[in-house]
Amino acid sequence: MQIEFVKRWLLRIVAALTLSAVYLYGYPSAAISYFVVDLLHVAIGIVVAILLLVFAGRLLREESLLARLGWISLALGTILGLVLIKIGTPLRLKTWLYAHIALCVVGALFLATSWLISKGWLGDGFVRRGLGFAALALLTAGIAAGTWWTRTIVWKNANRISNPHMPAETMDGEGDGPQGKFFPSSAQTKQGINIPSQYFMKSDACQRCHADIYKQWDSSMHHFSSFNNQWYRKSIEYMQEVAGVRSSKWCAGCHDPALLYSGLFDTPIKQIVDRPEARAGLGCMMCHSIVEVKSTMGQGDFFLEYPKLHEMAASENPLVRKLHDFIVRLNPEPHRRTFLKPFMRADTAEFCSSCHKVHLDVPVNHYRWIRGFNEYDNWQASGVSGQGARAFYYPKSPMNCADCHMPQVPSSDDGNVDGLVHSHRFPGANTAVPTANQDQAQYEFAKKFLQDKQVSVDIFAISPAGKETNASVRSEMGKTELSTTFAVGEESDISLPKGPAGEVRPITAPIDRTDAAVRRGDDARVDVVVRTRKVGHFFPGGTVDAFDVWLELQATDEKGQTIFWSGKVEDDGKGPVEPGAHFYRSLQIDGHGNPINKRNAWATRSVVYVHLIPPGAADTAHFRLHIPDNAGDEITLHAKLNYRKFGWFNTHFSFAGVEARDEAQGNSASAPASGTTTATSPDYDDRKWAFNGDTSRVSGNLKSIPDLPITIIAEDTKTLRVLPRNAPAPQSKTVSTKEDWTRWNDYGIGLFLQGDLKAAAAAFEKITEVDSQNPDGWTNIARALLQEGDTADARKVLEKSLAINPQLARTNYFYARALKEDGDYDGAMAHLRIVLEQFPRDRVVRNELGRVLFLQKRYADAVKEFEQTLSIDPEDLQAHYNLMLCYNGLGDDGKANEHKARYLRFKADESAQAITGPYRQTHPEDNNERQAIHEHVSVALAPAPQKKTPSPKVAAKTAQHDSVKPGGGK
Repeated sequence: MQIEFVKRWLLRIVAALTLSAVYLYGYPSAAISYFVVDLLHVAIGIVVAILLLVFAGRLLREESLLARLGWISLALGTILGLVLIKIGTPLRLKTWLYAHIALCVVGALFLATSWLISKGWLGDGFVRRGLGFAALALLTAGIAAGTWWTRTIVWKNANRISNPHMPAETMDGEGDGPQGKFFPSSAQTKQGINIPSQYFMKSDACQRCHADIYKQWDSSMHHFSSFNNQWYRKSIEYMQEVAGVRSSKWCAGCHDPALLYSGLFDTPIKQIVDRPEARAGLGCMMCHSIVEVKSTMGQGDFFLEYPKLHEMAASENPLVRKLHDFIVRLNPEPHRRTFLKPFMRADTAEFCSSCHKVHLDVPVNHYRWIRGFNEYDNWQASGVSGQGARAFYYPKSPMNCADCHMPQVPSSDDGNVDGLVHSHRFPGANTAVPTANQDQAQYEFAKKFLQDKQVSVDIFAISPAGKETNASVRSEMGKTELSTTFAVGEESDISLPKGPAGEVRPITAPIDRTDAAVRRGDDARVDVVVRTRKVGHFFPGGTVDAFDVWLELQATDEKGQTIFWSGKVEDDGKGPVEPGAHFYRSLQIDGHGNPINKRNAWATRSVVYVHLIPPGAADTAHFRLHIPDNAGDEITLHAKLNYRKFGWFNTHFSFAGVEARDEAQGNSASAPASGTTTATSPDYDDRKWAFNGDTSRVSGNLKSIPDLPITIIAEDTKTLRVLPRNAPAPQSKTVSTKEDWTRWNDYGIGLFLQGDLKAAAAAFEKITEVDSQNPDGWTNIARALLQEGDTADARKVLEKSLAINPQLARTNYFYARALKEDGDYDGAMAHLRIVLEQFPRDRVVRNELGRVLFLQKRYADAVKEFEQTLSIDPEDLQAHYNLMLCYNGLGDDGKANEHKARYLRFKADESAQAITGPYRQTHPEDNNERQAIHEHVSVALAPAPQKKTPSPKVAAKTAQHDSVKPGGGK
């Protein structure tokens, strides 16, 4: 009688455990009710374990074979469950958890079948009972599959990132709008509530389970995103002084969560800068509390949610913390779902775009919409993402942000997968903050990252300099229609100069394979190629108005004489970079033509130039080298790609910048410009600055202006023979080998992106000479021909490439463009569809297909293509322009006007370029850099000591050359 009673209750308990297991597995959530069921499941499981231990013998003796198998399976599952109660169920023990579930499910299935047989509900006979068991097994499998589907597929599908069908017409339609607490940041919180600042300041609570990750984060730039970073601190103090507190919330959405989302940011930062909230940075809870990313338009376009149960994890009560940690270790899934949404892994780049892509508009800059920095769009359109069809190069497999900036590192932290976690040091290029923090380990980490073959330098070619540069048709870079302070790369084809340009020069290349020589008294042009190799976005990336990145070239002879130096740093390497250097940056100016050098992007009114290198592409820099008569017999060229974050002026301004005073008058040395009443406004700042402010209270461990290190990212050295003045002029010579095809390709890419199309085509031809089966050579020649407008020759060359690989996407794309220009719309569409089958998310290809459909007056079909583009980038200028035309064709004035409004919002203010005129006249070096094809000359060099006095004629010539001003190249 006793055993029947026990068995009856055991079966009831098993049924309860089964129901709770379905709930716990299929519907995990960080709710009190869920945790109660979780603890009840554990408690009841322990009761089952005790009962089985006591009555196992009798159950196994008296039960049927099927029931005995059920009790054995259930006992094994229970034992495993007890072990998991002790050690938890982290990811590395996932197989143990599923073994526990499987054993218990099989046991429950056998016991349920045995019970149904004992009740006579499965009938008599082996066949009927077998069919009943099969039906029960199918039901169990169906419940298991449905539970798995709910747990995984439904959850993942509910947590993906997708773009809206239409972006807002103005910034007022973004985030919570002008009445919102956090506007003009696009960030929002669920239910529109404030979040306690302490929530963002409890990262140390995470280290109980994630000690390695916490230690990594502690030195990371995410930790130092806020007012514990002097550069950021000064930029916001300055912004609030000039443009007001509210507009600075645009920055705070991604930099200052503890202040913004608690409501503290309504107070001017100078009043609260010493509070702990101001120095919390981006803690764990910032990124990991994002529950929805609304678009890829950036600047905090997400929803944050405050999980109330966080108070358990961060509680000061040790018993509450113990209970929380026990529940999390027992069943980490609710914790994982709260803080690690599927889009963080499945849509990593889109997730990162929420802060690593920005735009400014009237509420921020009192001007209009302008694209700020943007790491996402050019990655998405490139070969690195695997989504761009037209890239010059592709990695072995597509890569996203985390592959470079969160690499896997060994760790025993909970949550590790096969002993690895993603690094939360977030390796990047910030060497400044570790220097100010005197954090040598983090500095070395950033330095190692920068020097990890991200970019290469190749001193490739030399040629006679000539009297002028070869920008014969188009002297400035092609203009993009998009209003942007950033570069536009493979996400658009409109940024390149159009029409025939350049000439084929008599080059000697590669220098190291041709025994290159120069002659005393001559001028030679040295071409240096800089290629992005492991960079998934433009190089440099980030806030490209704020730091120094430049290509330095130095020439010395065996006598120790320096005969050429471009890119020299003043003050023995501690001062500004000489202005005539070849820079990689965005040079912006305010309404009065003052450079944007105080992290005041909100004051940008025009761009003098943007000079960045796309991912998987190259830049070819030109230097005019004069060989003096006293040069030795061998010249060594040494090129270095240098990086210094931050720029010299910005660092001095951030640490000690104060308005300059007129000592004689005892007041400000700044005077309002003609026609204005103040020296500063949100549109301009005409004030003069001195760098003698008090540094005793700056953020960071270093209480003085830091001498920021200059990191050599890549370098190259080549040698040249020097011939006598009366020797015959060196003859040009080129050597092409299969092994060097990428060097010729890189050289051609750099020339092509400058609009030096004929020289680029000549470089690409070198590839076809040594390997006619390499389709890239033919395709790239055709790109140059198409840019010149020569579609007939471009088609002939592209047909050679298609004969090698008919499915090559980039070749099909350019062939389609040639066909479209020749009026063969059906042929163009056929080739574009071949491309889209392989790269359905290439926006330029989508727009090209839409444009062909528009030209055929198939407006409705064209609309579908352009809407596909907007699903990838809601701010795509060409898509909005063409949708305006399509809807006009369809007679839908309402939708046409909607897209017209967006087109006009995102389109560049062409009249703003007039501001650059006076600036370029007073800054000839920057005007030189603005030209698409330009040369750099040496800084003035002191004459080397002479053993014997040269003739007056030679001395005069040498002195004349040495007095050439930086940036004076034509």
